Amino acid sequence: MKMRLALVLLAVASPLSADPETFGPAIVDEIAVQHDFDRPVYQLAKSKWQARQGTQWKIAGGVLSGIPSSAEYQAKKSHHRGLEPRLSVPPTPAECVARFSIRFIEGAETDIVPFIEFGHHIVRLRFSQTEGVALLVDYESLKVAEDKTFLFKPGEWMTVTAALKGDEFLIEIEDGPRLYAKHPVIRESAPSGGTGLGVAGMRGGRIEIDDLTIWTVKKEVADGWAAERDKLPVFKPVKVREKPKK
Repeated sequence: MKMRLALVLLAVASPLSADPETFGPAIVDEIAVQHDFDRPVYQLAKSKWQARQGTQWKIAGGVLSGIPSSAEYQAKKSHHRGLEPRLSVPPTPAECVARFSIRFIEGAETDIVPFIEFGHHIVRLRFSQTEGVALLVDYESLKVAEDKTFLFKPGEWMTVTAALKGDEFLIEIEDGPRLYAKHPVIRESAPSGGTGLGVAGMRGGRIEIDDLTIWTVKKEVADGWAAERDKLPVFKPVKVREKPKK
């Protein structure tokens, strides 16, 4: 069956306000998660933070910081060894607007990491120092948008804003690209494994996150969104791999 989806890319970002009233299709409602990470915490609450694959996380120095799993942990595992820091945020609402600053420090880039995702394997933004950023959906089987001009720099902070609303997703890097997708699988972000906002760093490297806010959104779609969306250039989706069988 031929897939007919509005999948697009806008390469120039609009200025980001400190506290957005709307972002893309979403109207901001109430704060669901908010942290400035100013107080040190070395044992994170599992209800709020899910360190994945045995990776090690703490709040120190004014940031949330993650490193790979220990050598002992890695030696016990044949897969999912935690070779790069991985974290998800379970309280992330199914529909939301999220804003945070992030940087990937040291380590080796692979064909999978580093990335930011919403819903485990639902919609993922992969970063590359040579190929730019690519937006992938549905277990990374389909590339729906990209910007080959935005090459992230290890150790450099990026401020990211994203919106999940229905089957639509919009993500924007401040002073960088804005990437949009519309796909049925995006509605599945809430019940997926490793729910909510998720991140993975470079292999053997470190992640730092700061100033995280996640808002719930109202049921209504933001005024003017349809007109804004209609002006976005179309990106032809590209199949990049087979979707794994469940």
